[in-house]
Amino acid sequence: MSVSARPRPRALDSPAPKVVPARHPWRWVGIAVVLVLLAQFVHGLVTNPGWDWATFARFVTAKSILNAVVITLELTLYGTVLGFALGIVLALMRLSRSRFLETVSWTYVWAFRSIPLIVQLLFWFNISYLYEELNFGIPFGPTFFGFQTKDLISPMGAAVLGLALHQAAYAAEIVRSGVISVDHGQLEAAAALGIPRSRQLRRIVLPQAMRSILPNATNEVISLFKGTSVVSVVAIGELFYQVQVIYGRNARVVALLMVATAWYIALTTLLSIVQHYVEKHYAKGATRNEDGWKWAR
Repeated sequence: MSVSARPRPRALDSPAPKVVPARHPWRWVGIAVVLVLLAQFVHGLVTNPGWDWATFARFVTAKSILNAVVITLELTLYGTVLGFALGIVLALMRLSRSRFLETVSWTYVWAFRSIPLIVQLLFWFNISYLYEELNFGIPFGPTFFGFQTKDLISPMGAAVLGLALHQAAYAAEIVRSGVISVDHGQLEAAAALGIPRSRQLRRIVLPQAMRSILPNATNEVISLFKGTSVVSVVAIGELFYQVQVIYGRNARVVALLMVATAWYIALTTLLSIVQHYVEKHYAKGATRNEDGWKWAR
């Protein structure tokens, strides 16, 4: 039997070990460089007359701009709600044991992620060129009633349809990745306890999957919010289209672009704040220490 050596007590008159703080000289160099660049940028914003802040101040809260912001938010809301509603269905189809449902979902995601959004918007905007009338009846037989396609799908409807269908493909993958991130052993344990599958999904899978889904979903919403500028190709009066109209009249391009930039930054910041608190809500009861992943100080 071996006896471990006991640590020798430090003599009372010996000096305490000196703690030397870590020095980071390159950090201060980086801070100085960033501050100099920031000061130069701010100085340019203030002194360069090309920014035309007077025009910016005149149009940033103009009624036409505010109306365009409302339309942009409406497009974002409709595209998000419809896109994620369809995306959840597609994700569940992809996770289904049915090979048919899985194939349909995979094909949809593949198709709509492969076609650029601007092409989809132009296609739906010009759908009446391919199909002048939409008829309902017996397939390859008599029809009961129909609609003129140009009356059924307006420019706003084409924009919402294109955004929602495009968003659904990405939402499906976000939801699917969040669901499969949940440990499958928890489902097996729940099944062993006799918990119904619908309740397993609602009370066990989704609360945990939301921690993985929310950051990616919020990024998609922000991308969709900025991506609504693409609908300007179908003459929808959203923010970027309205800015183009105004600077086409007064030639104040930079000032009007800064108006759009200011609104995009403000609303994106608001969405990011909402994301933070929603994530904080779904992180209750879980340990999420991001500091442990930071590689440098």
